[in-house]
Amino acid sequence: MDILLNVLEQQKINEEITISGSKSESNRLLILQNLFSEITIDNLSDSDDAVHMQHALSSNTETIDIGHAGTAMRFLTSYFAVKSGREVVLTGSERMQNRPIEILVNALKDLGAEISYEEKVGYPPIRIKGKKVTKETVQINGNVSSQYISSLLLIAAKLEKGLEIELLGEITSIPYIQMTLSLLNQLGIEASFVGNKIKVLSKKIIKKQTVIVESDWSSASYFYSIVASSEIGTSIQLSAYKKESLQGDSCLAEIYTHFGVTTVFGQNFIILKKEQKSRLETLEIDLKNAPDIAQTIAVTCFAEGISCNLSGLHTLKIKETDRLEALKDELTKLGAVIEVTNKSLHLGRSFDMHANIAIKTYNDHRMAMAFAPLALKVPIKILNAEVVTKSYQKFWEDMQQVGIQIEVV
Repeated sequence: MDILLNVLEQQKINEEITISGSKSESNRLLILQNLFSEITIDNLSDSDDAVHMQHALSSNTETIDIGHAGTAMRFLTSYFAVKSGREVVLTGSERMQNRPIEILVNALKDLGAEISYEEKVGYPPIRIKGKKVTKETVQINGNVSSQYISSLLLIAAKLEKGLEIELLGEITSIPYIQMTLSLLNQLGIEASFVGNKIKVLSKKIIKKQTVIVESDWSSASYFYSIVASSEIGTSIQLSAYKKESLQGDSCLAEIYTHFGVTTVFGQNFIILKKEQKSRLETLEIDLKNAPDIAQTIAVTCFAEGISCNLSGLHTLKIKETDRLEALKDELTKLGAVIEVTNKSLHLGRSFDMHANIAIKTYNDHRMAMAFAPLALKVPIKILNAEVVTKSYQKFWEDMQQVGIQIEVV
C-alpha cells in the first residue's frame, strides 16, 4: 500500500494518543515468561515483532519463520538452545537471512550449545538442538548489537550455575543491556553489571507477579518530530510513560529540547509542548546508546533547517535495511546534502524541500514512520506504508488524529 500524506492547513495540535507497550520490553518479557511461568504481562506490545515472538514460542513445528523480526531471531536463538529435547530450524525473511548471527551463535557454542547453519555460515537459517548447558562463563565483544548480549542474559538464570559474561573492548548500547538487567532484578533474579563483567545468578522459580510494560519510547519519537515542526502552542499527550524509564530512547526528552520541545511528565503519561523556535544551527550528538531514533532525528533536523552530525550509528548497517544508506538516498531525493560513513551521518543545513517525493521504505518500519512528519512541510508519498505494523499497528490512525491527511495512491 502506497499513501500520500498532506496537511491541509498548519495549525496548533492538541491531542491525546495512547501507544502500546514497548516492543523491546515485551519481547524480553515473553522469553522470560516462557522460562518462568509465574509471570503475567500487561500492556504487551501489539507490534508484528511481538506477535511473531508469541507464535514462535507457542509453535510445535520444526521450522519457525520469524519474518523480519530481528529481536525475535536473536532472543529465540538462545531460548531454543537451552530447551532440552527440542530441535528447531530458525529462519526468516530474505533480509533476515542476510543479517549476521555468528557472534551470538559462537558465544552459545562456547557455552556448550549445539547450533549449525543450514545454508550460509554466519547467517540464518540455523538448526538448534536444545540441550542442557552447564558452562557458566563466556566472552563477547562489547560493541556488538546489545541484542546478542541480552539474548544470553535472558536465559542466564535458567542455567545450572547462572552466567558470567565478560564484555571485550568498548561497550555500546548500554541502556538496552541495563533494560534487560532491570527486568531480571524486577522479577527477583539477582544480576549485576560491574566494569566489563555481567553476572546473573541461577534461579529455578520466582514469585507470581504481573509486569506492566511501559509504552514504547521509539514510537514516541515520531510525535516529538511532529511537535518540533508544529506551531508554538502545540501539545500532544502520550500514554503510558514514566520518568524513570528502562528504555534508552527516553533520552528523546532531553534531545528534543534543542528543537524547542518540552516534555512534561505526569502520572503515567507525558505531554510534549512546542514552546519556542529552535535557535540551533548544528546538532552534534552520539547516539550509540539509542541508535533506533537516529532516523527520526535526522529527518527532524532536515525539516527544521538544522545541520547535524550524528555518530555511534555502526549498528544501523545491519538493521532491517542499511539505515544509513537508506537515509542518504531518501533525504537526497528531498533536497538534502548528506554524507554517511559506516558509523555516522552528516547533514548540511537546507531550507528547500522537494514536494511529492516518493519515499522508499526498504521493508523498514522506521523509514516509513521517521519520514511521515515531513507532511507538515510538504506533501509526501510513503511506499509500502503497511510496513509500520512491525512495531506500531495504529501508526497511520494516530497520524490522522494529529491532523495529517492520508490518501491511498
